[in-house]
Parts: sequence; C-alpha cells; structure tokens
Amino acid sequence: MFEMTRIKVCGLTRVADIQRVAASGADAIGLVFYAQSPRYVTPEQARLLLAALPPFVTVVGLFVNASAAEVRAVLQQVPLDVLQFHGEESPEFCRQFARPYLKAIRVKAGVDLLQCAARYADAQALLLDAYVEGTHGGTGESFDWALIPQHLPLPVILSGGLHAGNVAAAIAAVRPYAVDVSSGVESAKGIKDAAKIAAFIKEVKCIEL
Repeated sequence: MFEMTRIKVCGLTRVADIQRVAASGADAIGLVFYAQSPRYVTPEQARLLLAALPPFVTVVGLFVNASAAEVRAVLQQVPLDVLQFHGEESPEFCRQFARPYLKAIRVKAGVDLLQCAARYADAQALLLDAYVEGTHGGTGESFDWALIPQHLPLPVILSGGLHAGNVAAAIAAVRPYAVDVSSGVESAKGIKDAAKIAAFIKEVKCIEL
C-alpha cells in the first residue's frame, strides 16, 4: 500500500504565489494572521488572495495567542477551512470556533508529545515545529526528528526547516501525514520562489511510502 504525503505551503502573501502553489499540486495553503510575522496578511488581503485559489485546496488560517474575538473577526471575513493555533492556546480555546483545528507544538527535548496528543485529542493533527526561543515558528530551523514517538495517536504534520534538500529524508524518518513548508520555498520572507516550490513538491510526490 502506498500513501502519499500531503503538502501544505504556509505564509503566502501574493496572488502569483497562491496560483503557483496550487498549480504545483499542494494540498493546502496557510495564511498567517499574526501581526508580528513578516508573512502577516490582513483579512482584506486574505480575501483577495483566496479569490485566486482554485477549488479543492484547503485553506488554513494561522493564529498565535489571538483572542477569541480576533479569531471570530477573521472568520467573519475569510472562508477558512481549518484553524492552526501556534501559541499557548488551550484545547478549550481551540475547539470553540466550530472549525477543525491543528495544534502546533514546538519540539525540544523534554516536550512530551504523547501528553500533547492526549491533551489536544480532538485536533485534526499535531503540527510539529522547531522550538526557537522567543519565536512561534517560521524560523527555518529544524529539530531532531528522533524526538517524535513512533505511535502518536494523532496525525503528524512535520514542519521546521524543511526544503527540497531534506524533505525526502524527513518523510523517510518520520512518516508524517503531511509536511508543512514556508521559508524553505522562499526567496525572501513572505516571497515564494517558483523553482523552490516546484522542487519541494516534486521531492514529496516522488516518494512512495
């Protein structure tokens, strides 16, 4: 049995990049609603971006320690399919919006991922990213994949420092449900590179598990 690893490209800020990512075969895109990120988009910008998105691509909205009111304000304006919480949000907070959600966990030695999976048992998946002090992702740093237990009870979306040169090894080591890339397909923060996108997606789609 062969299982195709899904692909999410996060931090999109330009219509041309949205179109390119979708045409290249990504399964999902991520829009960042976190004002401190260089990849931040306003709800108004997000609506313009999504107008260029073809059907059957999942739209994920990323939030970091936002208030419930802020999340709801975005949802009133932007048709998000899935919410991604990248801060210290509680399970109760994450599940209140009547949307499927992903919980990002910044991985380092001592973080109990089995406990995290139990705590966020109703999440669609755990998104595992590198722990970098003072940041909430998008750093381009990877982490030790050996820290991931083999039998987590939730699907794993692997993030953190992935690019065309290491994503095949990452998939072989972790067997994730999906991979999530941002800085690894950029020419500058928030500016995606067509060749890097194509190379990354080609590497993932060439792998048969």
